[in-house]
Amino acid sequence: MKNKREASALMELLQALQVDVSHAQKTQVTTDWRDMDYVPEYNKLYYIVDGEGYLKVDGNEMYPVPGELCLMPAFSQQSYSYLEGKKPYLKYWCHFTASIGPFDLFQWIGVPLRITTADQEEMTALFKLLVSLHANPSLISRLREKSIMLEIIARYLEHVPITILQHRSEDMKRIQFIQEYIDSHLESTLKIEDMAKAAHLHPNYFIAYFKKHFGVPPLKYVSRKRADKARILLTTTTLSIKEIADQIGFKETNHFAKFFRKEAGQSPTEYRANNS
Repeated sequence: MKNKREASALMELLQALQVDVSHAQKTQVTTDWRDMDYVPEYNKLYYIVDGEGYLKVDGNEMYPVPGELCLMPAFSQQSYSYLEGKKPYLKYWCHFTASIGPFDLFQWIGVPLRITTADQEEMTALFKLLVSLHANPSLISRLREKSIMLEIIARYLEHVPITILQHRSEDMKRIQFIQEYIDSHLESTLKIEDMAKAAHLHPNYFIAYFKKHFGVPPLKYVSRKRADKARILLTTTTLSIKEIADQIGFKETNHFAKFFRKEAGQSPTEYRANNS
């Protein structure tokens, strides 16, 4: 029964997966290729073509060899370095997010950090295409880029056992609760203290916890949600600007108008006229 529940939960996670590629390149690294103990907010994949080097993820040291695909998960402490006297890496690499709602896929599933690819020619072709698409600014290239990134992730996952990290189950429930709490209180004044109390966390810890899992501070997230709801109400209802302002927590219409212009680059009236 436990395995069945986990498989069902994993299926739901993967069906909601959204990917976005911020960088994709093929690089011959140099002898100054090095950075130590940093924590990125995006995932990285290295596909090693040639050479030797050093990677570390949350204390796990790795020396990947050609043909291996290495995952550097977001929000993990990382290091990488050229190895003295060794041939530097030639590698394909990409930075990407793999999001399920507000959280990252690899925060919730456990997979090995490196695998040996089953078909190196096919993996090379996929990365070559990914790099080419990323360099093309067209809309169609963005869509195809997402498709290729999903294919690369799928090939990674099909070779490894995937498990939902047990220590994340309570986090998942808490994050879902926080989302629902914010969505249902947008019309009121949302304070850090109130959100923290509802989530049973100390306010100082709540701020750090929220930023880790949502990627932004709590009040910035609230602003985004208010702006998103305002956009929907402006384009799908005939509510007045004042009524919309009331529904997202602004008692003064002028204050709402200034807020919306900052978020959307247009006044509420202009946005409605241009998008209805």
